[in-house]
Amino acid sequence: QVQLVESGGGLVQAGGSLRLSCAASGSIFGINAMKWYRQAPGKQRELVAAITSGGSTNYADSVKGRFTISRDNAKNMAYLQMNSLKPEDTAVYYCRADRGYMGYWGQGTQVTVSS
Repeated sequence: QVQLVESGGGLVQAGGSLRLSCAASGSIFGINAMKWYRQAPGKQRELVAAITSGGSTNYADSVKGRFTISRDNAKNMAYLQMNSLKPEDTAVYYCRADRGYMGYWGQGTQVTVSS
């Protein structure tokens, strides 16, 4: 089992920044991709950003150029730096760890962007 705990969410004005953190513990050996998803009210959960164990990244078109995903393998942490936030970025943000065919989720952290 892998346990994930997100932190760093909150309320911010449009144009502001937040940094989300995801702490992994438990059976972390073999984790390959770390991902951030988000889910807005009434919408499906969507992939925001992903990073492999080798550091390759990809982003949803809606956040390219504004969000940056990173990870610190030594500390078992993943991060999502969010700049130039927009009201449409308002959602619960979830961290996910992929290990083989298994995916593990955190409990989520709320991000609210006011206009």
